[in-house]
Amino acid sequence: MHLVKRHHKNLSRDNLILLAQQDDYHALEELIKREQKNVYASFYYLDPNRQDIPDLTQEALFRMAKNIKKLRDPKKFQSWFNQIITNLFHDEMRKKYKKPQTLSIDADTSEQSNIVNITELRDKKKLPAESTLAGELNNKIISAIHTLPEPFRVAIVLRELQGLSYEEISNITQTSIGTIKSRIARARTKLQENLKPYLIQ
Repeated sequence: MHLVKRHHKNLSRDNLILLAQQDDYHALEELIKREQKNVYASFYYLDPNRQDIPDLTQEALFRMAKNIKKLRDPKKFQSWFNQIITNLFHDEMRKKYKKPQTLSIDADTSEQSNIVNITELRDKKKLPAESTLAGELNNKIISAIHTLPEPFRVAIVLRELQGLSYEEISNITQTSIGTIKSRIARARTKLQENLKPYLIQ
């Protein structure tokens, strides 16, 4: 039993998916273990004020496990799973709000120079003296993301933190690519404004 589990820990995600689709329970278990932190983080970024993030995480993982055989291409797992997460989030948002929120961010989308890219701000290997500042900056980034209106927050999280393409985000949110690009550009500009005091000039 332990040898089987140790074997699965060394497998790539694509191989785990293929085995899980063949009813390999241990492969599915390993896949869930690898994804659960990312799922929790996704829901936290999307709506940090929710009290049921652990429940949403479990539900998303359950839906992934239940529908894993429907995934035709393991390489598209991230996009497929992100759609499950986002659909679940939107279902919960519809329960929370009877009417869709009309929200906007005042920003000039034509000026996209010097825009902060969240992926460039991720905490990489740093010298010990920099670790405290890096942790503080990461907290500021999270706080800044949380201040964005929900449609913009979803777009920027899926793009910068989940690495999805504009087309994938468009399909998930059922929004035009042009609107997605506009929301991401405005969200980046807003984040730049909020983070400017904490960035090295």
